[in-house]
Amino acid sequence: MNPTLMQTDAERSLAIFPAGSNGEFNLPSALSMVIARGSGCDLWDTDGKHYVDFSMGWGSALVGHGRREIAEAVAQQAPKGANFAYITEASLALAEEIVRISPASERLRFCASGTEATMYSLRLARAFTGRSRVIKFEGAYHGANDVGVTSLFPQRLPDFPTPEPSSDGIDHLVRDHVLIAPYNDLETTQRIITTYADEVAAVIVEPLHRCLPPVSGFLQGLREITAAHGVLLIFDEVVTGFRLAYGGAQEYYGVVPDLVAYGKALGGGYPIGAYGGQFEIMDLVREDRLGRETYVWTASTLGGNPVSTAAAGAALSVFRQPGAYEHLHEIGAYLREGMRQTLQARGIPGQIIGDGPLAQVVFTREEEPVLDYRSTRRGDAETSRAVMLGLFGRGIFLNPMGTKLYLSLAHDKAACDTFLDRFDDTLAKVFSTA
Repeated sequence: MNPTLMQTDAERSLAIFPAGSNGEFNLPSALSMVIARGSGCDLWDTDGKHYVDFSMGWGSALVGHGRREIAEAVAQQAPKGANFAYITEASLALAEEIVRISPASERLRFCASGTEATMYSLRLARAFTGRSRVIKFEGAYHGANDVGVTSLFPQRLPDFPTPEPSSDGIDHLVRDHVLIAPYNDLETTQRIITTYADEVAAVIVEPLHRCLPPVSGFLQGLREITAAHGVLLIFDEVVTGFRLAYGGAQEYYGVVPDLVAYGKALGGGYPIGAYGGQFEIMDLVREDRLGRETYVWTASTLGGNPVSTAAAGAALSVFRQPGAYEHLHEIGAYLREGMRQTLQARGIPGQIIGDGPLAQVVFTREEEPVLDYRSTRRGDAETSRAVMLGLFGRGIFLNPMGTKLYLSLAHDKAACDTFLDRFDDTLAKVFSTA
């Protein structure tokens, strides 16, 4: 008998995938599972267990799972061809809409993921300025490229602007080319930019840094400082794009960068990335420049494929529906306030951070402001993981690293109430044994 026939799906997964996942989840074997299907904000595993989803494909399914408009767009396009590695009707229409709503983007190109989008944006910035260094903020994630994972989860916390790779295999690539600044600290960031101005090509920033909102004037100050020194400002809108507002962080915060990267929610759950900028920057990717003037190689086999761009076009039509963003902000605020009240009722020290349809709990005292990576790191990480795993065991699907809860248009107050009830049960269990 084939031994795999005697194994559960979870055991089969653990046998073939490192840690039984495609990255980050790292669940104990007792909680490992395999997803069978999803609808709205609900998931079912192959054993029939139901979960309420607060990961939503790490935020890529902002419209919800199995959304009718997305499924119909994909079903109409798939028989016409899945990929041509060239411009299609669907990709052209989508590009025109993004350029219409993104003041940073006069031209753009598609790729297959946010990781590619940020990588290409950084390459463009280096070529356009003729400088080699980039500045990122400690704790920021800009995709799985080398810069994106530098100082993502630093443990030694070196003095700024020294980088600390959060992955082996990249130190030789980033040691002399990436500078690290503290998010929400404009004074320190300005000092780093001024000190290395002749070497810095770009500052890349998540406008909403993980779940940390920018303090008043921070993004505006970044825009002014970078412009003064000829440094390009890159907005990584892979998370914020189409989540905080239809026009993304550019609209929500009123700051326009030089380059912008998109991904996640843009695709309605399908793989996609895009990067755009002003004409003179984006013009560097034209292949007729090769060998005669500054040229930046960017190409993506699956970038802009008609299935993903058809799904993305349908997703944007959903986001344009009346009340979409009112709902996202209302449901996010409802969950965050419910989490605060739950902590307060149990007398548990902690802070709830986030904006729009995003939330995170940091188990730290209220008198300690949570403004950057180091202040989130002062939270009790062991308690956080215990709570996340407790929620997972109670049928709340989430990333047990505890960095972010994602809500979607499919979530309602009933889904949030289910989360809050199980959050309360989990806190009671974790803190009774602490």
